[in-house]
Amino acid sequence: MAGREKRRRVAALDGEERRRRQEEAATLLHRIRGLVRWVVAEVAAGRSPTVALHRYQNYCSSASAAAASPCYDVPVGTDVLSLLHRGSHASRLNVLLRVLLVVQQLLQQNKHCSKRDIYYMYPSIFQEQAVVDRAINDICVLFKCSRHNLNVVPVAKGLVMGWIRFLEGEKEVYCITNVNAAFSIPVSIEAIKDVVSVADYILIVEKETVFQRLANDKFCERNRCIVITGRGYPDIPTRRFLRYLVEQLHLPVYCLVDADPYGFDILATYKFGSLQLAYDANFLRVPDIRWLGVFTSDFEDYRLPDCCLLHLSSEDRRKAEGILSRCYLHREAPQWRLELEAMLQKGVKFEIEALSACSISFLSEEYIPKKIKQGRHI
Repeated sequence: MAGREKRRRVAALDGEERRRRQEEAATLLHRIRGLVRWVVAEVAAGRSPTVALHRYQNYCSSASAAAASPCYDVPVGTDVLSLLHRGSHASRLNVLLRVLLVVQQLLQQNKHCSKRDIYYMYPSIFQEQAVVDRAINDICVLFKCSRHNLNVVPVAKGLVMGWIRFLEGEKEVYCITNVNAAFSIPVSIEAIKDVVSVADYILIVEKETVFQRLANDKFCERNRCIVITGRGYPDIPTRRFLRYLVEQLHLPVYCLVDADPYGFDILATYKFGSLQLAYDANFLRVPDIRWLGVFTSDFEDYRLPDCCLLHLSSEDRRKAEGILSRCYLHREAPQWRLELEAMLQKGVKFEIEALSACSISFLSEEYIPKKIKQGRHI
């Protein structure tokens, strides 16, 4: 009886969630139709419609901003798009309206498509994929919604393995039956339900090569955890999936990246969000993420050979200096800032794989387990 009652409660919650999503889609569709009708009426009356778009940022570089309120959800300027203007702004409004008509059709028919699908509907007008990407971001800002609300789905590139199982629509994703096997991260978290996990923590690794190293070493078999990689800079499905797991499972999250400015930037993307999607940062970021390594100081602590150490290039230095000026490092992660400053001061970098110089399985058998057990993270 208890099991049957639990299934009824889960089914009721799933039904309530579906109704909520349908209501959100109906509201968004109503607003889109209203805007399209208004544009048509303005053009028919011989007037040129204008659309105001806020600009957002997820950080600023002002020294006085260190003690200010967070940058999230705070507009930092406005772009006014009008058909009266010649050049890029008129073109941008034209593209926005064309993409908006596609989105309206998707919502009406309850269908989904990719950004690439939209590009190929008007390739001579869009000219490049980036134009469509920007229009989708503009629509999200205009209607204060997330990209998944538009039924425009990306191609997920992230991978997951470990002690977790869930349903993705009608498909069963049972990582838990083979904890060292890689599964693709779902494109849409709206399709996920019945998440079950016995993991103690979530580990994010920057690169697929490190993910495969852990899989080969049967890391998840020896450690009750979930391992995720975005295979470099994480895409939206990876970040949404991670955020969803944190909210559902309430597990600590550790992140392992290269000891270089680009690894640090990937780490910051998980914790603080990206500038490109600053308007949506609060729904994609994982504020409590813990930086497990690798640190510049690890090179000496683990006595790695000099051949593993590389000098920062001029581009690396510019990248690091730009990151150091971000307000959130002063306000929310001062210890992270000190570590990045140390990297810049020493002028060196190295990759996670350099730890294999100790032994091929040093990363999985020594470095990660001991660091987590001893609390050696920031």
